Amino acid sequence: MDVSLIICTRNRAPQLTLCLAAVGAIRAQRDWEVIVVDNASETSDTAEVARAFAARASVPVQFVIEPCPGLAHGHNRGVALARGRYLAFIDDDCYPAPDYIEALCAAFDGDPTLGYLSGRIMLHDPTDLALTVNESLTPRVFPPRRYVQTGDVQGANMAFRSEVLAAIGGFDPWFGPGAPFNAEDIDAAARANLYGWKGVYCPTIVVSHHHGRKPDEAARIWRSYATGRGAYNMKLLLNGEFWWFARAIYGLRNRWKLSRGTIWYEQVGAARYACMWLRARFGQRRRAAVL
Repeated sequence: MDVSLIICTRNRAPQLTLCLAAVGAIRAQRDWEVIVVDNASETSDTAEVARAFAARASVPVQFVIEPCPGLAHGHNRGVALARGRYLAFIDDDCYPAPDYIEALCAAFDGDPTLGYLSGRIMLHDPTDLALTVNESLTPRVFPPRRYVQTGDVQGANMAFRSEVLAAIGGFDPWFGPGAPFNAEDIDAAARANLYGWKGVYCPTIVVSHHHGRKPDEAARIWRSYATGRGAYNMKLLLNGEFWWFARAIYGLRNRWKLSRGTIWYEQVGAARYACMWLRARFGQRRRAAVL
């Protein structure tokens, strides 16, 4: 099978309905499937929407419940079920273009060294806050073993070769919505990059993002992103990626000019991640000593 399109959702049946309508309009001469992961929804609406879509879909549809909340857990559950060579991820409030699958396959098929990619993300509602979008028409390359900045790869429209996600151990459950920190997308891309895989931003792979966040929510959202960015950079340091961490610190110079508040929340995220990491390490040692 060529592609597994994985969509995680939680308590958002109306958004999922619109998303799957767009997925159903995809036209591709490829062997592909859709995997809908119900990430511990509290109502039965999600299952009803997914099963109704499966009944009329022209491609195989798998529906599974992941009882542990958190986007990383949902993604990993979808990956475990996936049969495709290429694993694509979109949010449940995204509408992929009709040529989405063909464009994605063309990118991977044309470059065997390509391990992961991020596609173009259009703002669906112009009254929404212009975030989690990337409308650039300029392709970009992320060379292997180079620092990957937050925002370079966005989870609303990203894909990996299946062997890449297997090699890196999937998504880190400490990151992503429902977890202590955001940035599960860039964390996975960075680990793929460290394993020697190249990434790209490919503007021909398009989704429209109908996220619904309004400008008055901007401050809260940017704080959350800054905290995730700090945690991501601290993870690099604790894993011994000193050069990458140095690049991250260098990047603070520009952000300092823009917002000292942003820098503060990055430091908070870094400190919180370090504390969690230390607790986990000491916990492992205690368990090993008991055994």
